[in-house]
Amino acid sequence: MKAFVSWSGGKDGLLAFYKAKQDREVEIVYLLNMISEDGTHSRTHGISAALLRAQADALGLPIIQKKTAWGDYEEEFKKTVSVLKKEGIQAGVFGDIDLQEHRDWVERVCSETGIKPFFPLWQMEREDIMRELIASGFEATVVASKRDELGPEWLGRKIDEAFIKDLKGLGGIDLCGEAGEYHSFVSGGPLFNKKIELSKTRKVKKDIGWFLDVMDYEICAK
Repeated sequence: MKAFVSWSGGKDGLLAFYKAKQDREVEIVYLLNMISEDGTHSRTHGISAALLRAQADALGLPIIQKKTAWGDYEEEFKKTVSVLKKEGIQAGVFGDIDLQEHRDWVERVCSETGIKPFFPLWQMEREDIMRELIASGFEATVVASKRDELGPEWLGRKIDEAFIKDLKGLGGIDLCGEAGEYHSFVSGGPLFNKKIELSKTRKVKKDIGWFLDVMDYEICAK
């Protein structure tokens, strides 16, 4: 069945996409990305909308970017999914791991729009997720961190074995960042036709977190 992936540009959605693609029942045809009202950045991770479009191009998939405020998020999400349903989309792929409240929300809105939800990462061990991401050859970079949990020195770090070791050494930090400790951007790997190089960045403090502002990037051959 044809499906979209709920997309933020990060590792969990990417790995869910990767695992769903290995399932012959699911054919991924769209990335669905909810962005800010002004259309400049993703609603969840703060990644620029333009960079996410470049990422989608590198993956060889069309991306649907829907503007929304937090208060209208559910309404706009359901409207967009309903349009996709009319185009023959039957399923959605989500990167949830074990937050039951969010899974309940996804299952409800999917039920209301006639879409079947898939959760390829559900109940996986955190370290297994991280190691599968790395072993599969994906390249992910930390692009946001919660200020009370992780400092600006974590921005720009590659997610690799050293990252896992250092994060485990802190104690009390979710390895996958499920409590919002950090967010990531995936720039290359087996699903990609091209690779994205983050060539110019700066660290910016906003609200309760730090963000890696990607000022320039290059699209390269794999």
